[in-house]
Amino acid sequence: MSLVKLGAGGAVMLGLAGCVTAGPIPGTPEYAAAQVSRGYDCGVKVERSRVIARLAPQERRRFVEANASYAVRSYNAPRRCDASERQSVQRELSELARR
Repeated sequence: MSLVKLGAGGAVMLGLAGCVTAGPIPGTPEYAAAQVSRGYDCGVKVERSRVIARLAPQERRRFVEANASYAVRSYNAPRRCDASERQSVQRELSELARR
């Protein structure tokens, strides 16, 4: 296979990866911060301190920074969640608090 074809294939794969990844990757501090923020939006009980306590010390700063960013966006966002989304967020937050 020629280098041109490999390069073109790599560019296509990178482009597709950008299309598929719409939000933070599950398992990252940024994902946890997004879920915490969405929990507040949905009116779900959020145990933020337990989520932070379950993170590795080097990940806590990333969580706090991402959470602050989401909080600003969330303040201006509509606060609507249907019942199924509320249950999903609640389930995810309880898993994050138990890690």
